[in-house]
Formats: sequence, structure tokens, C-alpha cells
Amino acid sequence: MKRILLIATGGTIASVQTENGLAPASTAEELLSYIPEAREFCHISVRQLFSLDSTNVQPEHWIRISEEIREEYSHFDGFVITHGTDTMAYSAAALSYLIQNSEKPIILTGSQKPISAPITDARKNLMDSLRFASRDGVRGVYLVFDGKAILGTRARKIRSKSYSAFESINYPVAAFIDENRIIQYVDGEDRKGTVRFYHHLKPSVFVLKLIPGMEPEILQYIGERYDAIIIESYGVGGIPFYNKRNFLSGLENLTKRGKIVVIATQVMLEGSDAEVYEVGYKAVNSYNVLQAYDMTVEAAAVKLMWIMGQTGDFETVKEMFYTKVSQDILTGALPGKTVSEE
Repeated sequence: MKRILLIATGGTIASVQTENGLAPASTAEELLSYIPEAREFCHISVRQLFSLDSTNVQPEHWIRISEEIREEYSHFDGFVITHGTDTMAYSAAALSYLIQNSEKPIILTGSQKPISAPITDARKNLMDSLRFASRDGVRGVYLVFDGKAILGTRARKIRSKSYSAFESINYPVAAFIDENRIIQYVDGEDRKGTVRFYHHLKPSVFVLKLIPGMEPEILQYIGERYDAIIIESYGVGGIPFYNKRNFLSGLENLTKRGKIVVIATQVMLEGSDAEVYEVGYKAVNSYNVLQAYDMTVEAAAVKLMWIMGQTGDFETVKEMFYTKVSQDILTGALPGKTVSEE
């Protein structure tokens, strides 16, 4: 049987009712006590890293999880991380960049209801994750939820309360899990060598969602405090430049100062393609502005943190941003390359 390390970090799955609402309290051992049958198909060890609502999870926690997996990588066949749902897509993306070319499965899961609740999705999600982590040939980072395995770079939370909380954005669901029956369609890793662990993130990234009436001076304010800005633009990538609310001059100033600007879209599906319209063409062809294309905003934001943890040179940032990692970008992607870690 496969040896699986269960890493608990808190979240709804481990929460109990308090006078101030739900708060994480159940330990990794207690989570397992609700699914004793899991030990029939895998050997499970546990590790309690922290006990946080995922709203409180920060980049430092992503690095801590990655370090735990690095320390235990040779001792286990797979890893399952229980996590709150609110920032799980960011954590899944982060682990996809911090741990690359993994020959072993790294699975994040959680639930919309505590595992101790009479009616809950927690037991199914945890069982599904352990089953998927025990399957031969599964490698790389996935988010498992409601019977679906989603690549870590493609997950997004799209429902706040329903059990079907997550969806794979601009990419097929990797696998469907129905108890013992697993149908896997997608392999998440390109197998470019041995596993590589990265240890540095620079979380100086701001995501700005445009709305009509926003003043372009906001770009200067953000640029004084952050090194990279992702602009959630309209449609396929429109940036307003009409009359007094001209954002193009702001983009010019930012890029001249060496700030990284990425144009994404507020539209959840099908991605950006800013050169289609004049309102986007000027932005990406006049200044050093990148596009997220079919990437999720979650993946784009964390990828920038990972890249800026290694370099600040724009041309290198551009090359790394457009280099595909765990199927995170298809449109405009460069062939996969190995990035050296100091």
C-alpha cells in the first residue's frame, strides 16, 4: 500500500462552532477518525502544520508547506493537504510553482461543511483525495473537490456555499473520482527532469479590478507600494484611454520605473487577447506590458511572486511568465524550460 502523509492546515473541514462562528480546531488525527476505512488502502501518517482559516493563509505558509513536503519527499509516496476553501486555489497554484516536476501526487482538499457536521462533504473529499494520491501514475499538484481533480494552476472557487465549489478554468478537469472508480484524463506534469523545490517568493503583487469611473492615478499609488500589478481589465483586455480617465499614461510611467504590469480579464472563461481591440492594442504594443491570456488570475499572481523571488529583470520575467509550468498557460506559452534555483 502507498504511504501518504496527511498535512493539516485548518480550514472549514477542521472547524467547530464557537461563539464567534466557525473556527479551525480539529487535528489531523481527528480528521482521520471520521474515515477509518481509508487505512484499508493506504498507510497514513499525519502532520499538523497550523490551524488557520484559509483567509489568514499567507505566502509564508505556502513556503512552510513546501518545505515540509521537501523534508518528507523521500519518505512518502504522496501528500494530501487539508486546507480552507477560500484561498485554496492560490495555495494550489503556489505549490505548483514551489514544487515542480514532482513524480508524486500533492493533493489539496477541504470542504464546505466541517467534517464533524451530520451532513458534510468533508468525508467524501478527504477519501477521494487519499484514493487519488494512492493511484499509480498520479504526479504533480491537484485540488480535489466534489469528485473532481483539478490541476493546481487551473483551480478557482466559483461557489461560496455549494459542494461543487471549484472548477477548472480554461482547461479540462484532470480526473473524476467516484469512490473506487477514478477516470483520469489529464497528466499535470511535463516531466522535465527530477523534482525541484523553490524557496523564495516576493509577494509584492497587486490585483486591480477596473470599474467605470476609476481614476488612473490609482496606478501611481499602487506602483509606489508594489512591484507588479495585474489589471483585471474588461472583456478580452480593454484598457480605458478616453478623455480624462486615460490609463495609458499610467502604464507608461509604471513600465518606465521597471514595474511589471500584466493585463488579465474580469471574465472567468476564455482568457485575454488584448490586441483584438484598439483599447487593448495600444497598451500591449506601446509599453512593456504582459498578458495573462488563458491563465487564472490566481495562478498569474502567484507565478509573479515566484518569478520575482528570482529576478527583477523584465526580459527574464517575461520569458519565465510565458514559460508553461504545470499547464498554467497555453496561449502564447513558450516551450518549457528548467529554471535554475540559487
